[in-house]
Amino acid sequence: MQHTIAREVTLKGVGLHTGKEVTLKFIPAPEDHGYVFQRIDLPESPLVPADAQYVENTQRGTNLNKEGVHINTSEHVLSALVGLEIDNVLIQLDAPEPPIMDGSAKFFVEALESAGLVEQQKPRYEYVVKEVFTCKDEETGSEITLIPSDTYQVCTMVDFGTKILGTQNASLNDLSEFKSEIANARTFSFLHELETLLDHGLIKGGDLNNAIVYVDKEISHSTMEKLKKAFNKKELSVKPNGILDNLTLHYPNEAARHKLLDVIGDLALVGVRIRGKVIANKPGHYINTLFAKKLSKLIKEDKRKAVPQYDLNLPPLMDIHQIMDMLPHRPPFLFIDRILELSDSHVVGMKNVTMNEDFFVGHFPGAPVMPGVLQIEAMAQTGGILVLSTVPDPENYLTYFMKIDNVRFKHKVLPGDTLIFHCSLITPIRRGICHMQAYAYANGKMVCEAEMMAQIAKKN
Repeated sequence: MQHTIAREVTLKGVGLHTGKEVTLKFIPAPEDHGYVFQRIDLPESPLVPADAQYVENTQRGTNLNKEGVHINTSEHVLSALVGLEIDNVLIQLDAPEPPIMDGSAKFFVEALESAGLVEQQKPRYEYVVKEVFTCKDEETGSEITLIPSDTYQVCTMVDFGTKILGTQNASLNDLSEFKSEIANARTFSFLHELETLLDHGLIKGGDLNNAIVYVDKEISHSTMEKLKKAFNKKELSVKPNGILDNLTLHYPNEAARHKLLDVIGDLALVGVRIRGKVIANKPGHYINTLFAKKLSKLIKEDKRKAVPQYDLNLPPLMDIHQIMDMLPHRPPFLFIDRILELSDSHVVGMKNVTMNEDFFVGHFPGAPVMPGVLQIEAMAQTGGILVLSTVPDPENYLTYFMKIDNVRFKHKVLPGDTLIFHCSLITPIRRGICHMQAYAYANGKMVCEAEMMAQIAKKN
């Protein structure tokens, strides 16, 4: 089942790159809400869903942009949410970047655990990997592969091309290990990268407590003075393990574990849970988010084609008499027999197609086929149940088409077929206007799809 948190919880700190003070608040959210950021420091408090389509750039973090509203360095927060198997949370910020804390996901995990988890009423959608899926960056050699597995697993293999780190591996065999094995792995930087970041005015919120600095080159006097000023330290030194100052590693492979943490956070942008094993070779935010975009597109296409399963032997939510109490349509122009499901955002209807249908007399004699326009009408009537369920007296309303887009007919519908119609809202119902995505299924296949808009109006 889906989960959210039991109560609000707040953290305060500074953004790694902006250096700005920021307050972050995790807020419980309803089912199917997902992870959504909210910038309460901007007019109208705009929302930015954690969605791969909003990735703007991946320079020193995964940065989102929706219509000019920015969320920077989102990956550590998202990793904590996935690691604790939380599905729905609103993440409020009063700045463009979450606090860096200690450079890991540890403090986010602790805050979320202190809020407590609540099981919700709807099942969690999980994308089950059935085939190998690969994404590669030819320029860098970075590659991410997704293979079938019984659980969500992640393996990272990193090669930084330096003697101080060399090649490292890290693995997560189950999300239950995230808190103890991955959450406290801190972000890191090499000295040569650090110099560039400082020259460009970044890492204003960095200090020696929230970023491991690996010294991969000799430090000049001028660079040392610059580092002292940036970190507000009178003295800095390089320890025998090659780390700036006296920070102690949590793990010998902490860098690889942090890369794994980043992979989990970036793949949260897919928007659904994954049941499969992720093998990431030389991962980074660019390849991670490129993979997330391609996987998200694949999952949406699979969901569009997937045929929902319903037990037609169970009593319907609404029978033909209840349908006629709500819809104004009557035979021979009533094209749904049952309503199987109904919520605030979707409806599922059913029609048994028989040879007795009036339209088979002329369409076509000797080769009966249900007209495509009547399949659309049947889907619209199913959607009519959804929109009419929002008013207390549906018998006093009529439903009118406003628009039909992206109609596709995939297979013929013949006498003896059982049609299942699934209609879900694209946007919330406002002023009696319903904008829906509708699908029709028969014989284990999608036979028709359309995007429809309709409005209900009171009878004169």
